[in-house]
Amino acid sequence: MTDCVPVVDLFSGPGGLAEGFASFKDCRGRSRFRIVLSVEMEPTAYSTLLLRGFLRKFPSGLPTEYYNFLNGKISHEPDWASLYPREWQEASDETRCLTLGNSDASSFVRQRIAKIRAMFGGRTVLLGGPPCQSYSVAGRARNASNALYDPSNDKRQSLYLEYAKVLRQLQPAVAVMENVRGLLSARHGGRPIFSDVLDSLANAGGRDRYRLYSLAPLHAGRPWQDGLDPKDFLVRAEEHGIPQKRHRVFVVCIRRDVAATLRSDFPRALDQSDRTASVHDIIGAMPMLRSRLSCDDDDFSWQQVLKKAHRLALRNMPSMASETERKFRVALDRALGSTSGPALPVREVQGNTGFPDTCPSALCEWIIDPNLTRLPNNETRGHIDEDLARYLYAAAYAFASGRSPRARDFPQALAARHRSWNTGKFDDRFRVQLPDHPSTTITSHISKDGHYFIHPDPAQCRSLTVREAARLQTFPDNYFFHGSRTQQYVQVGNAVPPYLASQIARGIIEVLDHQDSAVDQDLAGRSTNTVRRPGNEPIPIPLGSTGGS
Repeated sequence: MTDCVPVVDLFSGPGGLAEGFASFKDCRGRSRFRIVLSVEMEPTAYSTLLLRGFLRKFPSGLPTEYYNFLNGKISHEPDWASLYPREWQEASDETRCLTLGNSDASSFVRQRIAKIRAMFGGRTVLLGGPPCQSYSVAGRARNASNALYDPSNDKRQSLYLEYAKVLRQLQPAVAVMENVRGLLSARHGGRPIFSDVLDSLANAGGRDRYRLYSLAPLHAGRPWQDGLDPKDFLVRAEEHGIPQKRHRVFVVCIRRDVAATLRSDFPRALDQSDRTASVHDIIGAMPMLRSRLSCDDDDFSWQQVLKKAHRLALRNMPSMASETERKFRVALDRALGSTSGPALPVREVQGNTGFPDTCPSALCEWIIDPNLTRLPNNETRGHIDEDLARYLYAAAYAFASGRSPRARDFPQALAARHRSWNTGKFDDRFRVQLPDHPSTTITSHISKDGHYFIHPDPAQCRSLTVREAARLQTFPDNYFFHGSRTQQYVQVGNAVPPYLASQIARGIIEVLDHQDSAVDQDLAGRSTNTVRRPGNEPIPIPLGSTGGS
């Protein structure tokens, strides 16, 4: 079977899962998945999603006007509906801004799924990651401190049921659901939520209609029904070539009739990477940028603030071993050097779109676009003077010691004025992303203040840009994010890494191709004129036909 498999993507965000599946090509260079419906409720994420859906209408190459926009040759994004009305209309038809769970949205989705089911039968794929704020560890901590929070009234607790409803109606051959690690330990009414989630997925359309599989290396090919533990569904992204320690739950649902045709080693585990990709591998060759200042943002003011921060860090240098102290001083001197001559820019300039030689070639090829002469969404945010001093100290400390400082490692002169500073509750409130390691998890919290995502280069003295975060999330460089900078950070933090999604897509297409092969062999051995295709009603088949499902 060589045609593209139709994909429905729910709770899409900016489209990380969909990007991985839509961009996947087999060993012969053929695209194997096609997005036929994407649904997202947040308007700016939807705008990003719509643009990407539109760009997929140009398989031979993105429009020249798009590169002119990204490369700064034109100041405003073109009116795509006027330039390419057919492609824009197709993208608008398949990409919808809807809040799943609302009656109007449910009615539309129900009708659209019925059409997709009628057109493609059961050879489809369903993707989605129901919103997770109430499941995440951080979200549960916030809720616990809110005396007015009532989990029984939090609709986010049960949005997985909207996913299960579509699964029940669409009856795809395969479905993939993603969620935060906190889902494994979350409880509702005293019951583990994850058990309810798995039951809903397994029984969507009948008792044990779906077999549920893990993608983790130790547990692939073994269904939940055979005794998997909830934690067995956890995928550690850094083990699979992602430059980020992102641990997320992935559940693969395979329809029972499809699962019955598979060998015991299907679906295969995600391939484990030969080596771990690091922060330096991904952002180490990007252009040097300076942070903005929250007040009086000009080159001279920034240089003066950095000089003051340098003096403060030097006067309050902690007691260190001689070699560590030497490295600490080297880092501070590097930062001071950036205050002489022209100040660093605050946004992307022409050039420097490549990667260090250390970046794994497959990952580099996935992200880079040779048609770009500058990187989009690559502009720094503003910080107050006191935080810049802490950033400088933290980056120098990490360079010297090989670890990000804890609150106890900061001198009193640089201690943050927070009641919890010395309690240990926020011991890593200022966290440097270490260059020789994968980053910590890129979350939507990066939109708040950047303290958890300090750039490792002391000379730049800032938090990560949207583009740097997007690279750590493995979004291609030509993936443009709409909205304010804060909204862009939220989109990137909430997304599934597309490069990881592409690896999942590879495993899913193996399942579908194997099942097609089994159906073809079954058809070849039959003498009847009718065969029941998986997930469909009986369909007449001419004698001798080897048509798949």
